[in-house]
Amino acid sequence: MPANDPPPVPAKQRFSAYYADRPPWDIGRPQSAFVAAAAAIRGRVLDLGCGTGDLAIWLAEQGRIVTGVDFLAAPLEQARAKAAARGVAVNFLEMNALAVGAIPERFDAATDCGLFHTFDDPGRSAYVAALAQLLEPGARLFILCMSDSEPGTQGPRRVSSAEIHAAFREGWTVESIAPAVFEVVPGIPGAEFSPSGARAWFATIRRTA
Repeated sequence: MPANDPPPVPAKQRFSAYYADRPPWDIGRPQSAFVAAAAAIRGRVLDLGCGTGDLAIWLAEQGRIVTGVDFLAAPLEQARAKAAARGVAVNFLEMNALAVGAIPERFDAATDCGLFHTFDDPGRSAYVAALAQLLEPGARLFILCMSDSEPGTQGPRRVSSAEIHAAFREGWTVESIAPAVFEVVPGIPGAEFSPSGARAWFATIRRTA
């Protein structure tokens, strides 16, 4: 890091600032890529980086048994209030996604809407290792992340399909990676993409060991 550059803002502080208002990814419903894949998201589901709970609650309404995890208290309070208002049971936990291996439960599926692309390389490795402790052989992970085809540098780190394959090369099979859209709320800070959203990848990855 050059001497004159400010130190990076810690992730918890950075994301807390987003939730002081409305983050651009909080669109009030599940991302369309997950809705399209819903039939494959079965059984006991872990929703990683669940935010205010729209995907977790929707999956529970479809009959899944859902645990949502986020490292911030404020969005989880909103998620619990939403679930209560809709009469839906979701287990929301406040914890770092890199610590989810400590959850005394196993899952048939996991969903990741915009978390994978926030990690640096060591964090990415720790994330994959934590998931390996939670997902049964045959379980699937569904990731929506920013694609390297999205122009510019604003917003999250871009991810290539090769990086997804590399991250899940041992004990996993990448079944598919398809172009998708990461929908955002237009006109608010952090949503400097086209009105339809940012270019993304939607990956389906199966635990094999």
